[in-house]
Amino acid sequence: MLTLLLFACGGDDKDTAEPSGEPSAEASTEPSGEPSGEPSGEPSGEPSGEPSGEPSGEPSGEAPDTYEFLNADGESTVSNSGQIFRHALIQELKNYIGGLTDSIDDGTYAPGTTAEVVDSLNFYFEFDSDTSGDVPLTFEGTLQTTFNDISSGKDLKGKIAGNDNATDHQNWTGGDFKGWSGATSPEALIQDWFTVLGDQAVSRVGGTYVVDADTPVYVTPEGLDINQLTQKFLLGAITFSQGADDYLDDDVDGKGLKASNIPADGKVYSGLAHAWDEGFGYYGAARNFSAYTDAQIKGGEYLDSDQDGLQDLKTEKNWGNCVNSAKRDIGASADAPTDFTADAWAGFLGGRHLIHSVEGELSDAQMDDLKDFRDQAVQAWESSVSATVVHYINDTLQDMNDFGTADYSFSTHAKHWGELKGFALGLQFNPYSPVTDADFEQFHTLVGDAPVLESATADEISTYKQNLADARTILMNSYGFDAANEGDANGEGGW
Repeated sequence: MLTLLLFACGGDDKDTAEPSGEPSAEASTEPSGEPSGEPSGEPSGEPSGEPSGEPSGEPSGEAPDTYEFLNADGESTVSNSGQIFRHALIQELKNYIGGLTDSIDDGTYAPGTTAEVVDSLNFYFEFDSDTSGDVPLTFEGTLQTTFNDISSGKDLKGKIAGNDNATDHQNWTGGDFKGWSGATSPEALIQDWFTVLGDQAVSRVGGTYVVDADTPVYVTPEGLDINQLTQKFLLGAITFSQGADDYLDDDVDGKGLKASNIPADGKVYSGLAHAWDEGFGYYGAARNFSAYTDAQIKGGEYLDSDQDGLQDLKTEKNWGNCVNSAKRDIGASADAPTDFTADAWAGFLGGRHLIHSVEGELSDAQMDDLKDFRDQAVQAWESSVSATVVHYINDTLQDMNDFGTADYSFSTHAKHWGELKGFALGLQFNPYSPVTDADFEQFHTLVGDAPVLESATADEISTYKQNLADARTILMNSYGFDAANEGDANGEGGW
C-alpha cells in the first residue's frame, strides 16, 4: 500500500489595485481574521464518489515529498503553467476591481461610458497575450514579473463552464446553469455583473454615489459585492469546473483520466499525467505545500524551496480554493476537526505518483486506484468550498444580527453575502457532487439573488435568517459535516 504523509495547504490573497488607463494594480496581502490553530483528524464529510477502498495496484517506490516527477533524463514531467496563468488573471481582475474606487476618487481613472469600464474588466476576462502579455504583474517579490513569464495564449473566457464544453456534464449555455435568476450561462452572468459595475463607475465619475461616498463602487444598493461575486464565482466556474469536470473526469475518450499514459513524440509527459497536473494546478496548491502549515498558507507566506529569494508563481504560491481548505481546517471545531488539505494532498500526490510509476497504459486495477485518488482529492476540494459557504452563511447571519447597531457595516454585509453566493454557485460544476440538483436549486431559492438588508421589515428579516439556516442545513446534510461546525441560529459557534 502506498504510504503518504498528510500535510496542509491554504491562504488567501486580499489584494487591491490602482487601475488607470491600461489596467494596473498594486497588490497587497490582507488575510481575513479567522480562528488560528492547526487542524487535526480526518474530514467529517461524506461526499459522493467515495473511494472504493485502499489502492490495490501499488506503484513502485515511495511517493515524493513534493509534487515533482522526473523522467529518466532528470527532466520534470509536471506542466500546469496555463492553470497558474488563469489563477493570476482571476487575482489580478480582483485587484483591479478592488482599486476602482480610489482610482475614480483621485481622478486617475475617469471612464465616460459603461462600455469603457466593461472593456477594462474584459481586459482580464478575454486576455490577449499577443497585445498584453508583457503587462507587469502586481505581485511583489516574484520570479515572474509579466503574464508572459507564466505562460501565453491563455484567457478566462475560453475556459469558463459552457465555453469549453467537450467534457461538460451539463449544457451550461443551454438552460442547465442554475442559481441566479435570468442568467443564461456562466459567461452571461459575469458580463451582467461587469455591466452593473460599469454603470456605477460612470455614475461615481459624474459625482453620483449609488449608495454613498464611503461605499466601494463595486457594491450595489441591493447589497451585491461585484468584486467578491466575480472572483468567487470564477474560482468555481473555471478552476473547479475545469478540474472536476474536465481534467480529472473519466467520461470522454481521450480526455482526463481516459487520456493515454504513453508520451507523444517530443513530450516528456503523457496525456494522462498532463491532465492530472492540470487538475492539480486548478486546485492551486504549491508543489512544495507538504512543508506548509495551514497558518502559513492562510497568512500568504511562501517557502522559498530553491532559495533564490523570489517566489515562483508556478511552483511556490498557493492559489484559490487550496487556500480555503486550510482556512476551514483552522476554523473547524476541536470536537469535529477536519483535514481537507491533507486529504486533497494525499489524493493529488498519490494519483500522480501512481501515473508516474506505470510505464504504458494503466491496468483496470490501477485505473480503479487512480479514480480512488481522484475521488479523495476532489471530495476534499469540494468539501472545503462547501464548508466555506457555511462559514459565510454564518458571517451573514452575524451581520444581520447587527442591524440597528453601530457594529453594522453595509459593505461588510455585502462582502460576506457575495462570498457566500459566489462560492455556492460553483457547487454545480462537479459531476459527482453530493448535492443533488434539487437540493442545489432549493439552496439558491432560499439564499436568493441579493441579501435582505437593514431596511427590510422585521418579518422579512426573520424569514430570511431562517432561509439561510435552512440553506446551511442542506449543505451540512449533503456533505455529512459534523453539527459542531454548523453554527447556531445567529451564526455563532460554527465555521
